[in-house]
Amino acid sequence: MLTPMTQPMSRRSALKKVAQGTATVAASASLLPRARAAESAPAPLKGRIRHSVCKWCYGKIPLEEFCRAAKAMGIEAIDLLEVKDFDTLKKHDLACAMVSGVPGGIVKGLNRKENHDAIVQFFERTAPLVAAQGYQNIICFSGNRGGMSDEEGLENCAAGLKRIVPIAEKHGVIVCMELLNSKRDHKDYMCDHTRWGVELCRRVGSEHFKLLYDIYHMQIMEGDVIDTIKENARWIGHYHTGGVPGRAEIDSTQELNYPAIMKAIAETGFKGYVAQEFVPRRDPLTSLREAVQLCDV
Repeated sequence: MLTPMTQPMSRRSALKKVAQGTATVAASASLLPRARAAESAPAPLKGRIRHSVCKWCYGKIPLEEFCRAAKAMGIEAIDLLEVKDFDTLKKHDLACAMVSGVPGGIVKGLNRKENHDAIVQFFERTAPLVAAQGYQNIICFSGNRGGMSDEEGLENCAAGLKRIVPIAEKHGVIVCMELLNSKRDHKDYMCDHTRWGVELCRRVGSEHFKLLYDIYHMQIMEGDVIDTIKENARWIGHYHTGGVPGRAEIDSTQELNYPAIMKAIAETGFKGYVAQEFVPRRDPLTSLREAVQLCDV
């Protein structure tokens, strides 16, 4: 006679145990994709640096796709887009950290009075549209020297900006002139040193005109990046990155220490955006993700 411990299970009991075991295995298996997703998800950003990126460096990636990728990395904004791109940015809950489209571009800028009317008209059209989206910065350029002295260029740029600044003040936006190197990339460009840009800020005399300090360009022209940032923080409204030499990835292949630079920027109390503006030589989105993490100090 069998004891109760050795009695065979009924078919019903056996099926019940099998069902329970299957459910347990299925539940465990359902957790695996979530666990793997959690392991592969990027760590939350610290928030001391507000991250943006310049779209032109990723020209082969459609804007919609690029917006999705940037958003997933914790990037808040995209640089150097125009008014026509605002709807796409809004769809992905991204800002335009630096609005582009000024007539004349880099070469034909504010240092020549004959360019002023067209540039002023651009700001009259664009500033209210930028403000309506809650964006802030609109780019401008000094233009090339073309034999003009730096002093005459300062006078002309200041005259033009004094027509533009009241528009910016009315709509609560900021006009940013970019500092670019004239040694390698933009031959003859006038606003190629921080001291020239700061003097222009002093002459304009408005919190609605600031400098776009491009770290890549200013490393080429003058170096001394961290102290220059600290000494002139009040005049700087935006930053761009880039590896030196070559404007490639901002990693150990180049000469700048970006974590140290980002810490210096954060310590000035800067609340604006830092935009990645390097041209990737490897997988572009992998390089961008690595750069964001590197700059997240």
